[in-house]
Amino acid sequence: MTPYSLAFYLDVVTTGTVLGLGPTASPDRVTEVLGPGFAENTFGKHSMFRDYGLAEFHWNRASATQPWSGHHFTLQVHRLARRDRTLVNDTLRARYGRFAPRLRFAKLHRLLERRGVPLVEVPEIEANAPYFRTFWQPDSRLAVSVIATYGEYSTPDRMQVGDVYGIHAPMAAEEVERRRERFG
Repeated sequence: MTPYSLAFYLDVVTTGTVLGLGPTASPDRVTEVLGPGFAENTFGKHSMFRDYGLAEFHWNRASATQPWSGHHFTLQVHRLARRDRTLVNDTLRARYGRFAPRLRFAKLHRLLERRGVPLVEVPEIEANAPYFRTFWQPDSRLAVSVIATYGEYSTPDRMQVGDVYGIHAPMAAEEVERRRERFG
């Protein structure tokens, strides 16, 4: 993996943001930072997300007359295994360079530990077990999903055990506790 794309992931996990954009960033602010190259998807008048290839930002609102409220963002790391260079947004590529098709969790974890940024494993929800494992960064309230074992129709063919599948923020401490009580 290039040191540049790895630096991106280290920044995201450490800060809980994508180029300073947290889960509650407004649609206008996300577009201001990441640019106008996105696909917009709405679900009725109350949910929307913008897909920037690697990064997706999601919003909700109570009614069509209300402003959008940031809900979460996800890095769809698994998409990089398709080896489609256009999946990484121009802004991210300009800042971090080339992105490797796979992100090895062991390497990411080791570098985060060296920086004093711990990842704590949390119980996996039943729907994803035993194929995935989830690790939580308490300070940035971010979750890293890792492929734990191969499962036909359950994990991507182009990925390997130990690859990061995705990164998601936020994951609140209450969610971690619920998982521990229910699945732990």
